[in-house]
Amino acid sequence: MTAAHCLRCGVALVDRHDGERTRRTCPACGWVFYDNPLPVVAAIVEHEGAVILVRNHGWPEKMFALVTGFLERDETPEAGVLREVREELGLEGEVVSLIGVYDFAMRNELIVAFHVRATGTIVLGAELADHRRVAKEKLRPWPLGTGLAVRDWLARQT
Repeated sequence: MTAAHCLRCGVALVDRHDGERTRRTCPACGWVFYDNPLPVVAAIVEHEGAVILVRNHGWPEKMFALVTGFLERDETPEAGVLREVREELGLEGEVVSLIGVYDFAMRNELIVAFHVRATGTIVLGAELADHRRVAKEKLRPWPLGTGLAVRDWLARQT
């Protein structure tokens, strides 16, 4: 999302090259809109011997992915991913390991992905339309976003 006006003084931003790249800048006060990527946490949730994939409302019926959510202020990535698992699936979890950090340029996000072992009964949160249980051996990565974390996690499995 590109900013149109300065957050300090409200003047319309203009494109300026800063020697490295073109950035939206305020001609009045000099404020720069850096458009930094948003930190997102993602979980490969293992529950009762399967991996849980989820489908958000508005997604195509056959599209499922990992549990994800935005990292909140004053929250560690580990706490954030466990909060998302609780909010979206109603499960308690423990972080087993960090899988990796992935650039998701098309959404201007930086994904921090974890392997989470979860317990409890699945109760879908308001954001979710459905979930799917997938056996580890049947799980297949997709070519972008959280699919790269699935690829790396599967490569480490024995």
